[in-house]
Amino acid sequence: MANLPEKEKLVRNFNRCANWEEKYLYIIELGSKLPESSETLQQPEHAISGCQSQVWIRMTPQADGTIAFEGDSDAAIVKGLIAIVFSLYQNLPPAEILALDVRHWFGELAL
Repeated sequence: MANLPEKEKLVRNFNRCANWEEKYLYIIELGSKLPESSETLQQPEHAISGCQSQVWIRMTPQADGTIAFEGDSDAAIVKGLIAIVFSLYQNLPPAEILALDVRHWFGELAL
């Protein structure tokens, strides 16, 4: 996910937003940076139930021990939130993903 910012840059960019409108626009922009999803992603086995919008996420183990993420949504804000989560987890092995305190990072983003 080379198009998504690293954690620290994500925090810096959010801190530059002057108000909630700018944050929403940035979230939408992040969603547009997700790679185009494949047709195989939008299948029932990748659907996240309980969302008002349609959301699909697939996690695939890589040879280097990290997890690759693929996601999509039919809602721009939700797609941006997926991109934020992927930015936090990108290039991490499973043990580090489990240990990552997402609440800390969302606090840093002031979301």
